[in-house]
Amino acid sequence: MGGEGQIRGRARRLRAGLVLVACGTLIAGCASMPDEGNMKKVDASQRPDSQSQVRVYAMPPPEDAGAVDIVQGFLEALTSDDPDFAIARKYLTNKASRNWHPERSTTVLADGPNTVADNVANSNEGERTYSLTGRRLATVNEQRAYRPDSGNFKQAIHLKQLNGSNGPVWRIDSPPAGVVLGESDFERNYQAVNKYYFASPPKGLSGARQVGTQPGLVADPIYVRQRIDPLTETVKALLEGPSNRLDPAVRTAVPMGAGLASGTKSLTPDDKNKLVVPLNARGDSLVHEQCKQVAAQLLHTLQDLPSSGVEQVELQQKDGSPLCVLGKDRAETVVPHGADLPAYQYFVDDKRRLVRMPGNAGSDAGPEPVTGPFGDGEQPLRSAAVSRDEERAAGVSLDGRRLFTASVVSKGSLDGPKLRSRAKSEKDGFSTPSWDGRGDLWVADRDPQRPRLLWLAAGTGEPVQVRVPDLDGRIEAVRVAADGVRVALLVRKDGKTSLRIGLIEWAEGKGGQPDISVVELLEAAPQMEEVTAMSWAGLSRLVVVGRESGGVQQMRYVQCDGSARTGATLPGLTGVKEIAASEDERQPLVAHSDDGIVRLPSGAQWQTVVKEGRTPVYPG
Repeated sequence: MGGEGQIRGRARRLRAGLVLVACGTLIAGCASMPDEGNMKKVDASQRPDSQSQVRVYAMPPPEDAGAVDIVQGFLEALTSDDPDFAIARKYLTNKASRNWHPERSTTVLADGPNTVADNVANSNEGERTYSLTGRRLATVNEQRAYRPDSGNFKQAIHLKQLNGSNGPVWRIDSPPAGVVLGESDFERNYQAVNKYYFASPPKGLSGARQVGTQPGLVADPIYVRQRIDPLTETVKALLEGPSNRLDPAVRTAVPMGAGLASGTKSLTPDDKNKLVVPLNARGDSLVHEQCKQVAAQLLHTLQDLPSSGVEQVELQQKDGSPLCVLGKDRAETVVPHGADLPAYQYFVDDKRRLVRMPGNAGSDAGPEPVTGPFGDGEQPLRSAAVSRDEERAAGVSLDGRRLFTASVVSKGSLDGPKLRSRAKSEKDGFSTPSWDGRGDLWVADRDPQRPRLLWLAAGTGEPVQVRVPDLDGRIEAVRVAADGVRVALLVRKDGKTSLRIGLIEWAEGKGGQPDISVVELLEAAPQMEEVTAMSWAGLSRLVVVGRESGGVQQMRYVQCDGSARTGATLPGLTGVKEIAASEDERQPLVAHSDDGIVRLPSGAQWQTVVKEGRTPVYPG
């Protein structure tokens, strides 16, 4: 087949290519094709990072394009800013275009698809078959939800020759399912946005503990095309409901079947930054309080889309009459967005006491012992965790075999030990505990003979063993998210430790105790061969310390869906053993490293707090 035998990445002899367009300095804001200036065809895999915000337009196939040019032109069109992939469809036969649904799936490959000709099949006159191959990293489903999905990718693409107005033309009659593109093109084209839903009340808890509990917001990350009306797509995604993975743990105020009114193509805020959202007939059933909850969900969601500029949302009935109006300043009163700002950061000092320092990294105040038995050295500590209201703490003894709780705001004696581990080695025993948003305590017992994940109501109740049916290994560390829906686990197997994110599932148990499980375990940092430390660092992201295969230790942010947002880099730090972050992203990171206890204020470098210390934690 001559030069068509194999093409790596993007074809160098591309004829049906792409056009870069820059509108003055606001490159990403181009709304239409220019009628003057230079246009240049580019190879998608060769676009430098400096062009990440350049708007890219696909070009239709030339009449004389060969089969391989049609394949490469189609793949390039998938990486362009082409609404509804209209240009990409020009590379398909009419029937294939009708049956192709690019919105149903996006496959992300490490380096973009390679194109390999099937020389046996291509002996047929007027037909060509190619295989798209590559190393798969992830898939994005019809709900726009990202999921790591490693493995080899191979999919056939078939072309046939048709009669064109000026002679025979090649067109694809069997395209790949959905969109296939490389990681760099995915990062350029797609934007991560958090939709927000309400945490469902846990089943199995006593009625008294449910009274007065306000449902918190739970982030449901999705990906939308960042230059193809992301505001409308985000609103549609929120109204459609939570992703399948998160659905069992959350609820929405949106009535079943409610969505944008028929004929609504694009939403745009007015000159006062008010967004009018017309709903279909199913939305007419919204009562006032429920309507405000939906508006709050929308407002919190659109704050994750900085380009939206939305300050107020008005929901309308099918006939255009208003249902309710809610401003951004009032959305917090309907449902708070995120955790309260912590007053202190905590760690265990060289005297094995629990100490605290002001949450403001600019304060000159040094660490001071907390009030109560954990601060006066009555019980030397190996690790500790402070409740989210900063009134109580749980501490693990030096030998790792006993778990205590005590007040950190008043003097008194230790409560406990609440738990004892049978671990024989001091390196085993209890992990650092973690408090959830309701004030309940979680801890892993790392006894090799009897590893367990345990839950204690209010930190003082009878321990309940949490089932983790998909667990393959031993839990080394546990951190419960502020929403109380997700839990992050470090799991060790065969000498390696990985990060897993699971959903907390509640059911009625026996003896008045809940039946608790952690399900839907997802590997959240698959690119890392070894994860040594982690902490929640926002409603949908974590900060992770680890190393890739054969690499040095590094620190990065990862999303709870396993994706990694670009642009968030962290200054290097040597020998990080533990890391702590606040769910309020304005607070500095705190770490235990070779330099001691250090913290990283926003826009600054790591600063040493003390030379000796361990187990830095934020409340939670």
